[in-house]
Amino acid sequence: MTEFRLKDEYIKLGQLLKAAGLVGSGVDAKMVIQDGLVKVDGQVDTRRGRKIYEGMVVEFQGQQVKAVR
Repeated sequence: MTEFRLKDEYIKLGQLLKAAGLVGSGVDAKMVIQDGLVKVDGQVDTRRGRKIYEGMVVEFQGQQVKAVR
């Protein structure tokens, strides 16, 4: 599991996928989220604007990223 350091209180799910290098672009992030391929804390989440706070774990294609401060 890798860690992603938050600059603010939260980051949106689509932005995190792109910033953490899990997808190549915002469009890619939108597509994989809409297709139900992304999990937040173990649950599929199809909301690109989902706010990711400290301690939350995002998973895509077997890679996990934990938001930290």
